[in-house]
Amino acid sequence: MLDVAGLSVLYGKHRALDQAALTVGAGEIVVILGANGAGKSSLLRAVAGLLPASPGAQVTLSGRELMGLSAHAIVEAGLALVPEGRAIFGDLTVRENLLLGAFARRARTDEARNRARVLALFPRLAERLGQTARTMSGGEQQMVAIGRALMSAPELLLLDEPSLGLSPLLCTELFRALERIRGDGISVLLVEQNARKSLAVADRGYLIENGRIVGSGRAADLSGDPAVQRAYLGGR
Repeated sequence: MLDVAGLSVLYGKHRALDQAALTVGAGEIVVILGANGAGKSSLLRAVAGLLPASPGAQVTLSGRELMGLSAHAIVEAGLALVPEGRAIFGDLTVRENLLLGAFARRARTDEARNRARVLALFPRLAERLGQTARTMSGGEQQMVAIGRALMSAPELLLLDEPSLGLSPLLCTELFRALERIRGDGISVLLVEQNARKSLAVADRGYLIENGRIVGSGRAADLSGDPAVQRAYLGGR
């Protein structure tokens, strides 16, 4: 599915990401854990074509090389990013936001089926199709952002801090939705501040510090690791 090797990102002289390497298999949820500023968002944005990577990086999706492709060409290849902060079109309705997600050529023939799947995943959106997106709650706006990404018919969904600012109830609903997305055959690469809930739904995880991948393993093993517990799960 997704294979990343030698991925480095520079902001001027600052190295935000240093030779990162990871994989996401078909039908997997993989979480990236790290402190603020560790390079998590830079990794997702570089994979999605929104940040230039240093020479030598390799990023392939189902065997197709993504490095050098534009962001919209990467969407056409089957990858969709939900950025931190959602970045929905606030002055448009829910229906219009979802329609924009289906602009990719790969999604147009199955637009109706994809919309039905999104509305089944988030029934609240079905009740609010005509509502202006900026008037919705933060949790509902996150549903719109994820739904819009799913409308592009991705093979792989990248999510950057999707639970940020959500109530505990909506946070639980979000993680249940991620499990259903995986059940539909869509892989998920997740950057998430809620380490406990993300490890509970993930298959595997990676640890990132100062731009470098410093550890990886099955989610269950990471949850039981004392060092991971101290750093991310509030353990002593």
